[in-house]
Amino acid sequence: MLHAVMDEQSYLTVAHATLSEIEDMLEDVDAEDVDFDRAGDVLTMQFKNGKKCIVNTQRPTRQIWLAANVRAWHFDWDGARWVDDKDKSTELLATIANIVKEQSGVDLAPPR
Repeated sequence: MLHAVMDEQSYLTVAHATLSEIEDMLEDVDAEDVDFDRAGDVLTMQFKNGKKCIVNTQRPTRQIWLAANVRAWHFDWDGARWVDDKDKSTELLATIANIVKEQSGVDLAPPR
């Protein structure tokens, strides 16, 4: 687990910056297609088809968790990006872009 060396403050800084980055990715998307709301450490996306996607921090494990389409992912910070703890080739922002495309038809370009 790469995130184990990250202290609490470093984790919070990176995690909150990532949630802001996701908000930036969604900012220009029509709310009819993807409506999103952030409450503290939780960002919720609601799609026009009624489905949801939830992104939230997990302070005890220093991860970001993602849930959508009856599936869940746990992402670890590798020093440069958030990668799935089971499949290091799966990256958080790309996964979110794929979910948004699948659920709403909207193409998101990750800001990185």
